[in-house]
Amino acid sequence: MTLQEKHALITGGGTGIGLAIAQMLVARGAHVTITGRRQEVLDEVATDGMTPLAMDVQNEADVIAKIAAAVEAHGPIQICVPNAGLATGKAAHKTDMTFWRDMMATNLDGAFLTIRESLKSMQTTDWGRVIAVSSMAGLKGLPGAACYSASKHGMIGLIRSLSEEYMGKPYTFNSLCPGYVDTPIVTRNTKSISERAGISEEDARNMMVKANRHKRLITVDEVSAAAAWLVGEGSGSINGQSIEIAGGMM
Repeated sequence: MTLQEKHALITGGGTGIGLAIAQMLVARGAHVTITGRRQEVLDEVATDGMTPLAMDVQNEADVIAKIAAAVEAHGPIQICVPNAGLATGKAAHKTDMTFWRDMMATNLDGAFLTIRESLKSMQTTDWGRVIAVSSMAGLKGLPGAACYSASKHGMIGLIRSLSEEYMGKPYTFNSLCPGYVDTPIVTRNTKSISERAGISEEDARNMMVKANRHKRLITVDEVSAAAAWLVGEGSGSINGQSIEIAGGMM
């Protein structure tokens, strides 16, 4: 299925999963607005078919203004990928409200604001896809990461509710739920786990590798392939789903 003349918007589009999905969509003909907090990071990775746009998903006014500008420049958003997120673990008894609010403001509030503003133009079209990047932590409890797990559970609840709210219309809402993916987040978490647990960084990385049932890190291309399925032909009846990408049951 060609995505020619379709406009996609991806938050956290400058690295990792977001960038891989952006590259996949451009290869299929879409124009992609990639957003993130740092313009220089976006400028560095943007290719033909991508527009880099600095946007802070925690800031409602910024989300409203920047998505309106993207629509003005490239037309209605028909593929919305709320991907921006924080992935930091902390024991519940050590979690203060600043940490909690920051995580929720990015992972859940940011997803909601991005989807809400994208829907304003998507509803003027006859086709649309919302693909939220959640996590296996959105389907099960993750020890040492209650805040992160709660934010990703909330994202899945949001997507399921939206699929019901727009049922019968030509828009679908789904979540991708990867296990541990080989991205800069895993690199950062390797150091964090090592320091918190008092183990080597190699052992910390192996903990994440072993958490995936097939005992390897997932590639970003495996996640973008799932997104490709959801924007491809025959995807119209895939709606309200949480698609596990974790190498097996977890």
